[in-house]
Amino acid sequence: MECKKMKTLSKVSLVISVLPLATLIPVFLKVTLPEGVSMVWAGVNIVCVVAGLILGVICVRSNESRSLVNIASTVISVFWCLLMAGIVALGLFLTFMQ
Repeated sequence: MECKKMKTLSKVSLVISVLPLATLIPVFLKVTLPEGVSMVWAGVNIVCVVAGLILGVICVRSNESRSLVNIASTVISVFWCLLMAGIVALGLFLTFMQ
């Protein structure tokens, strides 16, 4: 039973980790979103990245449940976290440089 829960959790972690790529759909379709929708979408992306990272770490932590799917979802979530941290750092740097 425990193994089944971890497999389901790892699949959910992978889906949540890849979900922020949905942000690119309006870009490819050349659609401009209203400001409110854009802010909500950004918030959902942040929540998805953090949730994917937490679930990925939970799945990778034990040796029995470590698999390629778990490692991939964790790496994807870490990439998104580093990307968001870099954007925030760049924004702060440019704000204080002016």
